[in-house]
Amino acid sequence: MKKYLFPVGLWLLFICIAVTLWLTLDNPFYFFNFFYIGTCLAVGVALYIKKLKYARTAVQFAVGLYMLVYLGILSRENMQIEGFWYYLFLGVFEAAVIHYVIAKILGPLFFGRGWCGYACWTAMVLDLLPYQTPRRPRKRIGFIRYFVFAGSLLFVGSLFLLRVPGMETILFWSFLIGNALYYAVGIGLALALKDNRAFCKYICPITVFLKPASYFALVRVKTDTAKCVSCGKCKKVCPMDVDMTDPTRKRANGTDCILCFRCVEECPRGALHL
Repeated sequence: MKKYLFPVGLWLLFICIAVTLWLTLDNPFYFFNFFYIGTCLAVGVALYIKKLKYARTAVQFAVGLYMLVYLGILSRENMQIEGFWYYLFLGVFEAAVIHYVIAKILGPLFFGRGWCGYACWTAMVLDLLPYQTPRRPRKRIGFIRYFVFAGSLLFVGSLFLLRVPGMETILFWSFLIGNALYYAVGIGLALALKDNRAFCKYICPITVFLKPASYFALVRVKTDTAKCVSCGKCKKVCPMDVDMTDPTRKRANGTDCILCFRCVEECPRGALHL
């Protein structure tokens, strides 16, 4: 049972968040929301430990479709970064603000970019494409994400400065159009660069929040240098080009690790572990 301590601990963490937000904000929705997400993540990790082949994919769709379809489309909540700016400017601590604080600002201090590997509704589609392992060297165009990040802030900021009427409707449509653009650009880049995660590496504005905290992540894949023979297999299969042969936090692209554990599976010496 020792190997299941991590998913149990993850589930308990989300339950604590769920209960705290429910009681603090007096809204049972937050209990349901984080109970559901935490349960999906914990069950998915447990199934992965049991070596179920599509465990991570199942979690991606269970959480991703919930965020996209139920929260985004049916409940008309913009869970993209524009929704975060919108509620932040309103001075309201709810919806997208809570989501971003827990999953993408403070959360990475605990589980790094695990959100990208198990819950992102954009990545759940991109990971179905044929280039799970990048076929070409990583390009130095990651600066694009900062322009997208700034553009989202300017877009929402302009709505407030100009006092545009019907902002909630505009934000809803921006959610729909923005997601369509993300999928189109993400699929296009993946096919052009032969890399499913090209969008995550170069375009996604959320990484501006994720990367700094991920450097200090409590949960991370560690390298046992006594066992490692530097065969390079872990680097070849990593979808995010992380150099797992480096045991330090300064490993190349280390803040991009999405905890997919493909490196752990591929290591012939069992040198990689949580």
